[in-house]
Amino acid sequence: MRSTVTVLLLAAFFYSCNNRQQHPDVSGIKVPLTTQRFERDLFDTTSNNLFSYLKKIQQDAPSFTASFLTTILNVDPTWPADTAARYVNGFIRAYRPVYDTAQIVFNNFAPYENEIKKALQYVKYYFPGYPIPSKIITYIGPVDGYGDALSADGLIVGLQHHLGSSYSLYQTAMVRQTYPDYVSQRFEPGYIVVNCVTNIIDDLFPETASDKPLVNQMIEKGKRLYLASQLLPGKEEYRLVGYTKQQLEDAYAHEEVIWDLFIRNSYLQVTDKNIIKNYLGESPKTAELGEGAPGNIAAFSGWQIVKKYMQKNTAVSLKQLMATDPEQIFQEAKYKP
Repeated sequence: MRSTVTVLLLAAFFYSCNNRQQHPDVSGIKVPLTTQRFERDLFDTTSNNLFSYLKKIQQDAPSFTASFLTTILNVDPTWPADTAARYVNGFIRAYRPVYDTAQIVFNNFAPYENEIKKALQYVKYYFPGYPIPSKIITYIGPVDGYGDALSADGLIVGLQHHLGSSYSLYQTAMVRQTYPDYVSQRFEPGYIVVNCVTNIIDDLFPETASDKPLVNQMIEKGKRLYLASQLLPGKEEYRLVGYTKQQLEDAYAHEEVIWDLFIRNSYLQVTDKNIIKNYLGESPKTAELGEGAPGNIAAFSGWQIVKKYMQKNTAVSLKQLMATDPEQIFQEAKYKP
């Protein structure tokens, strides 16, 4: 027992050291940012004036209002106005309890706006040419539908996906078919800024389908996680990678075992998509490592490789890192936990 405790303490020590680094002062970078509470506009309307009200609030976010109706609520543009109005009003009535919960959880959205603003200051610092969003739009949509996004109107935040992982609606069969427990465990307020930054990273560096070996793909994931950690310094790492806090602590404590899984099975150079999907992307667990091991475990290893590379190449900028060939990163990092 004493040796186990020692291992965990050492893992926590190195975990802390890995994340203790200097970050630039971005407090002087101007980032104008406002929040539009679209869900309040929508749920405060009445059944009689719905579409005249939507026309009014559309002035603030024209493309989002259209997307909300057609994409999020699936309103058919060919429907007669009275049919569409009945459909939308039916959604408002059905989701009134979700809205009421969201108004309690997010009565004051200022802390989340401030957190997003700080992240945008880092984005502006590292990528000065990137057009920073100037607006956050919050909304309530179907719980088994879309969540957070980045649009021409700004950063879109679906509050229905941030009401706390124990929220009763997340436990229903309808929602779990789309968002199983290992996904809805991230339906917490603390993931709002993480999702916003992830969407910006995807906009900066669009992901494309890859037929590269697993090691290349895990490093590409690691690059994105490393970038997220620099745009969100101080944010809990487990949130960035999508694990629970315990899962990440266990991953650090068993970093060598995880890496050995790929080495022992000669997986690093495999291109078989069926094998790769077992270790990259959403899944409930990594069976070979035990019930408590999270899915997407290759992203964790890729992240550690990128950290090692950046420790050895301190002059490399984040933009240069994202453009660096993963094979070069792998060879230079000489990762060996």
